[in-house]
Amino acid sequence: MEGSIFQYEFVIKSLLGALFASITAGLAGTYIVSRRMVFLSGGITHASFGGIGIGYFAGINPVIGAAVFSILSALGIEYLSVSHKIREDSAIGILWAFGMAIGIIFIYLTPGYTPNLMSYLFGSILTVTNADIIALGIMSLILVFYFTVFYRTILYISFDESFARTYSSYVDIFKYVTTSLIALTIVLNIRMAGVVLVLSLFTIPPNIAMIFTKVYSRIIIWSILAGFIGTAAGYIISYFAGIPVGATIIFTLVVIWVIVKGICQVMKIVKDRKQGSGTTNLI
Repeated sequence: MEGSIFQYEFVIKSLLGALFASITAGLAGTYIVSRRMVFLSGGITHASFGGIGIGYFAGINPVIGAAVFSILSALGIEYLSVSHKIREDSAIGILWAFGMAIGIIFIYLTPGYTPNLMSYLFGSILTVTNADIIALGIMSLILVFYFTVFYRTILYISFDESFARTYSSYVDIFKYVTTSLIALTIVLNIRMAGVVLVLSLFTIPPNIAMIFTKVYSRIIIWSILAGFIGTAAGYIISYFAGIPVGATIIFTLVVIWVIVKGICQVMKIVKDRKQGSGTTNLI
């Protein structure tokens, strides 16, 4: 159709990236929110900036550097908090600051022109490449397989780790593997929303989903749906308004959460009043 934004290849590519981002963020985000490890994910996200700086300095793909650095940071946080009895929030704070500092130092030391980091800090879905889409697609398949096969163990760890240990003797291994997968998922989604905003992509959709259901599997499905609607709508709005994509996506997701939450609260008030009115009539 003439004049339609869907006639452009980069639009289709961006929406495909949004779909895979929604799947990965929905799966990983449900685990993050259920385990109340949002701060941990924030630490991993910002620590990955160190890998981006090292990648630029070494002349390799910054995403590869960020992936390696974030996985090591995630495993380091788990190790420091469990094995060395260091408070988890302290370990996260240390690696958060260390990663950002390392990134800034290595970017400064990189010879030649200082690279433009805006796409990594705030996201740029318009610059998503075929390699990014393939990587997100593969990550989507890995997460779907992992969460399907080990669903019950992941469910128990998410809500009651003590009970999970009675169900499986490999809880610690599952925690390390899941945290590593989340770290890699976060890095692959940096293109969508950037280091600064990507955490919101993992936390807002599950919170929208929890308005409708408390069943873990349904939270995942609703999270994926809410994430894709918010990401696609934010992208289209930014396209016509000419404003930054990453920030618009997060803004759109927050607006959706506020609207849905408000509607549900109004419906609850109306329902309570009807029930109260019925009780009064019976009396």
